[in-house]
Amino acid sequence: MAHYVIGEHARFEMTRRGLSEEIVRFVLAAPDRQIEIRPGRVVVQSQVKMSAPPKTYLTRVFVDVDRDPQEVVRAYRTSKVSKYWR
Repeated sequence: MAHYVIGEHARFEMTRRGLSEEIVRFVLAAPDRQIEIRPGRVVVQSQVKMSAPPKTYLTRVFVDVDRDPQEVVRAYRTSKVSKYWR
């Protein structure tokens, strides 16, 4: 995804959850998976190693693709990879 903006709510949640914009950009540039949640919204996700010592987290970024520019509406990381990895 080349042209997108990060919405105010998504930015707030990223800050609250300690998820950097750099990680979100990485996931958007080269996601491992992309799933359509509903018409106009997709979730892109990648497994990313973070923290010290490194631990694998699933980073999920929800994007409204039915607008220009596309808008990131939610982003978070979870250690429950198997729950969301399909």
